[in-house]
Amino acid sequence: MWTGHATGVLAAGAERPDRDLTAWPPAGATPVDCAGVYDDFAAAGYHYGPLFQCLRAAWRRGDETFAEVALPQDRATDADHYGLHPALLDGALHAVGLAVLAQAGQGDTAPQPRLPFAWRGVTLHATGAAALRVAVTPTDGTDAVTLTLADGTGRPVATVDSLVMRPVDTEQLRRTANAQDLSDDSLFHLVWTPRDLPTVPQETAAWAIVGGDTLDAADALGDTPGLAVKPFADLTSLADGDTLPPYVLADCTCEQGETTTVVREALRRALELVQGWLAEERFASSRLVLVTRGAVAAGPEEHVTDLGAAAVWGLLRSAQTENPGRFVLVDVDGVESSWSVLPTALEWAVEHDEPQLAVRSGTVSVPRIQPATPATAPEGPAWGEGTVLVTGATGTLAGLVARHLVTAHGVRRLLLLSRSGPQAAGAAELLSDLEELGAEVSLVACDVADRAALAAVMAGIPAAYPLTGVVHTAGVLDDGIVSSLTGERLDTVLRPKLDGAWNLHELSRDAQLSAFVLFSSASASFGSLGQANYAAANAFLDALATVRRAQGLPGVSLGWGFWEQVTGLTGGLTTTDVRRLTRAGMSPLPTAQALQLLDTAQRSPAPALLPIRFDRLRLNRPADPDAVPVMMRDLVRVPARRAAAAGTGPAESASTLKRRLAGLDESERGRALLELVRTQAAAILGHTTMSTIEPGRGFVDLGFDSLMAVEFRNRLTTATGLRLPVTLIFDYPSPEALAAHLHAEIPLHADGPAAPSPAAVSAELDRVEKTLEALATDEIKRMEITVRMKSFLARLGDATGTRPPQDMDDDDLESASDDELFSVLENELRKS
Repeated sequence: MWTGHATGVLAAGAERPDRDLTAWPPAGATPVDCAGVYDDFAAAGYHYGPLFQCLRAAWRRGDETFAEVALPQDRATDADHYGLHPALLDGALHAVGLAVLAQAGQGDTAPQPRLPFAWRGVTLHATGAAALRVAVTPTDGTDAVTLTLADGTGRPVATVDSLVMRPVDTEQLRRTANAQDLSDDSLFHLVWTPRDLPTVPQETAAWAIVGGDTLDAADALGDTPGLAVKPFADLTSLADGDTLPPYVLADCTCEQGETTTVVREALRRALELVQGWLAEERFASSRLVLVTRGAVAAGPEEHVTDLGAAAVWGLLRSAQTENPGRFVLVDVDGVESSWSVLPTALEWAVEHDEPQLAVRSGTVSVPRIQPATPATAPEGPAWGEGTVLVTGATGTLAGLVARHLVTAHGVRRLLLLSRSGPQAAGAAELLSDLEELGAEVSLVACDVADRAALAAVMAGIPAAYPLTGVVHTAGVLDDGIVSSLTGERLDTVLRPKLDGAWNLHELSRDAQLSAFVLFSSASASFGSLGQANYAAANAFLDALATVRRAQGLPGVSLGWGFWEQVTGLTGGLTTTDVRRLTRAGMSPLPTAQALQLLDTAQRSPAPALLPIRFDRLRLNRPADPDAVPVMMRDLVRVPARRAAAAGTGPAESASTLKRRLAGLDESERGRALLELVRTQAAAILGHTTMSTIEPGRGFVDLGFDSLMAVEFRNRLTTATGLRLPVTLIFDYPSPEALAAHLHAEIPLHADGPAAPSPAAVSAELDRVEKTLEALATDEIKRMEITVRMKSFLARLGDATGTRPPQDMDDDDLESASDDELFSVLENELRKS
């Protein structure tokens, strides 16, 4: 059912406004002191966030009010996405609020806040304003005003013939706000949605399979029509083969065994496989398809059955982010129809840029982030009935959660565990705060990854106050791109997450828990750049929650976005790191909202949830669409049209770039590619213009780090269509050097720039002929000219769709006379 909140009529044709705001401030207007005006507004019932505090100056003249409003400097570019930015329009109405406050000073009774009720005669004359001059004139008593809005030069931006204001009951607003769950639009989960595949005749294809002893994929795929499958023992034997197929399948299922050992072994094998694949240049034109079984729960009735493979998915999601187009993840159910549909599914996935698939009974599904199902239970767990155990307890988030459990849920007994215990920084303050709030607290030094130590601590919980809740927040970071990770760096991150969570799971299995909460990370779902080990560890937590639910035990894993509150894990985030997150549409979670999401999650039927605050503006109008993960496509509203990018816009597509390069001469192409490199470098560094990127200065000197280098490489890969190495900025250490490399590489592609003009061809032929005549006796120079001839013929063929004679090889060209060479050129030009 749709609920109507407003109606309106849109009409064309409007005259320019009569009012002129060129002279500013208007003659006879008296300045109004705006210092503390938003405190005064708050006292009167108006509360504005930082973005909406746009009022900069104001004047009054009789019953008229004039004002200057402007967006915050760091949000000024957002104005380009709107006809008139909502915060700026709202700021214009603050001039009306000034009139209300002025009335308040004339009497003893505080005025009721007034809100816009009816707009008439609204006309937009210009778009993209980031600052406004505003004139407000009452028209009908105190309930209606006219508005004139102009830019900083006085040119008209918008006019409103009549805006009727109505008083509002602030107490009613307060009750409505309190009743609304702040987490309604910030709690998501991963949903697998089916996709229809095209029915096309299967062409003969060749695949390779690496390993496959446990999956038996070679046997399963062996009977697929049109598919020739060849098994290889490992990547080394594959690299030694004569031909390389477009898809190479690798078995990532796990054998039975002790869980933490199995998971570690699975991750080490997967890491070795990924690093080997990326290190072999010969594999660059193929995709490695990692096949699992039971790694994801692709439906409401499913649960994870392979925890090791689930962790591998987290690792590979980061590998996919860092290396677009190199890996595909597929989880199969082993049914014959699923194997038979796999060839078509992979072709479809590559065409539609879907790097992750789940195949169930022949049906292919893809992951999508969607709002979580509304809570099914009216109340959350009874936290306060016994003892609640919190790990990582001296960390920032754990401290906030502990205080919240006491104040919001009445918890009176807390068992806090951390590796440093009472010796940790801030421990004494935390204990004092909790005890003042009325809780009995034990803070113990215990490494939850040490099973024996954890068991001893849990055995000491008084029988009168048994364990009723667990919150596992412990975690550490050791960031680095996937090609730089080692087994030791995996262990560093896995120990608190994997070992700690598994120990808590097993040791509390027989306790009558009402809550078992795992603090995971959105990196497990999105595959954060440079966090493959962290994503793997958190993917294990998400899977463990589904396992617990399947066993009838409480469990929820929360894949947090980043909190506004600085924590031990996020304290190291640089401005660039935060900018990378916000480009994907994420905003920091305020602490109060995050804690409310924690409560809401306990009532959700989903075992793994994503508490993330999205910036709706950036999400629906992304500055860089390539930065928005594929799985968020259901949340993103693609703009009907996009204005031409200026400054540091999104990376353009390869076809767009090549069309732009078509017809340019060599020097113009060089300048265009240098501009591309500098523009994308500026975007990565957060600069508003490429002018700050000196062509000859090194990327490292400009401020690039390893993660920036990967993101930069990915943007240029998208823009050029070239397969660029992860070491790009080290191989070509300045914008100038990199642009020259791109200049040399792009024309070699078949869909490169168009043929040169006839005049340019004639000039080139004249130059080649004169050079041949001058150097005909110099065999070394003659060989150089031959190479240039071959390059020229290849470029001509690429541009025109023709090819040089297939029977002409290097020896033919090198032994040909001048007349024979020019005969070849003449024939090719005639065909072109």
